[in-house]
Amino acid sequence: MRPPDWLAYITAVLERDGHEVRLHDFPAREWERDQFIRLIRKQRPQAVILDSTTPSIDSDLNYASLVKQEVGAIVAMVGPHVTALPSETLLHSKGDVDYIIRGEPEYTARELFAALEQKSSPHSIRGLSYLNQGQPVNNQARPLIENLDELPYPAWHHLDLKKYFDGIKLYPFIDIIGGRGCPYQCSFCLWPQVMHGNQYRLRSPQNIVSEIKYDLRLWPWIRKGEFFFEDDTFTVNRDRALEICHEILKLKKKITWSVNARADHGDDELFQLMKKAGCRMLLIGYESGNDTVLKMVGKKLSPYTALQKAKRAQAAGLKIHGCFVLGLPGETEKSMTETIEYALELPLDTVQFSAAVPFPGTSYFEYCQKNGLVQAKKWTDWLANGEQSGVVDYPGLPSAYITATVDQALKQFYFRPRYMTRFLLSTRSLRDLYRKTRGALNFLDYLMKKMKS
Repeated sequence: MRPPDWLAYITAVLERDGHEVRLHDFPAREWERDQFIRLIRKQRPQAVILDSTTPSIDSDLNYASLVKQEVGAIVAMVGPHVTALPSETLLHSKGDVDYIIRGEPEYTARELFAALEQKSSPHSIRGLSYLNQGQPVNNQARPLIENLDELPYPAWHHLDLKKYFDGIKLYPFIDIIGGRGCPYQCSFCLWPQVMHGNQYRLRSPQNIVSEIKYDLRLWPWIRKGEFFFEDDTFTVNRDRALEICHEILKLKKKITWSVNARADHGDDELFQLMKKAGCRMLLIGYESGNDTVLKMVGKKLSPYTALQKAKRAQAAGLKIHGCFVLGLPGETEKSMTETIEYALELPLDTVQFSAAVPFPGTSYFEYCQKNGLVQAKKWTDWLANGEQSGVVDYPGLPSAYITATVDQALKQFYFRPRYMTRFLLSTRSLRDLYRKTRGALNFLDYLMKKMKS
């Protein structure tokens, strides 16, 4: 579970404009319907913004309906699902959703709330969708935000960040979004295709480190955990990555941080400087160990090159978390075996295997729809069998087999005696022991639920 980045940025922008805003994250608080009803009855908001995802969209729309029933407030929705399918969502909501904010939401939300406050029509706002006499209207798309330094820092002060846990990250952690977009065009990747675009827009290193200082003042205990850069490809722009390291080294006290990184970027100088500046881990999307599969999805990655880069990163003292996807186009039983063997060959500290999931708005989704491969009948099926499970049936390679292979791969990696011994002996503190114990229990609980199903 990670903090709600989009909502925190929207909150910060609206607060800067003088609006009174409250940000609530129900999953983190383990709140449900009853708490939501009590909250909106007490606070009686004039407008509510709800986040959305594909598997949760029916639930999201149910909460929009609750808002209308209880207080009759304006309801807007943001997120990748409604951005990809605004017309469908508006029609399905039957009037419970007034506006959909497509794409990057901050400035569209700002203009929408300004119009509502001034009682003027918001119907010309770029990036906005709405119903007009029962028919969906999708305004012109809003250009991506060019100067990310103009955005205020996320409104983390509304949240208890100690409620967020991720087994691969040190506990506690705070996310940093140092850039948006990805120059690569992998067919299955949701965020560049739907929300961020393929232009990698960068915040200045000085602005990023200024946010780190702000977070340290707000949450001084983060020194015991880490910052995590959620940029898709932190290491793609080498000069800028080096500059960020130099800026972090100017801080009076050392911090720990980790990043998302591209598998074929980085060299000894960069890896060594990142380590010196406090970088702990690279989270890398290898996806597959099979050349054919990688070419089919447009990954443009050589498994051999990625292996050599991983060895260089390990030599510099960086840990590596590897992400793999089984069941992509071109996949076979043999290629999945190759991917598992490749994962075992890489110098990985932790690993994630998932079944390929085609999300609306991606070219992978269009490919699956065109070829009749999606066996899910409704959006809730996207997570019906768990987060790592598939919803695509290929000829001769059903989703059930792909999902079973995901579980097999996880067990092959984590249940190696040498790995388990190293995992325990590398524990660095009581907080680290808590993180590892909780992560291990979550993993075992996942496997037990799969066995029962």
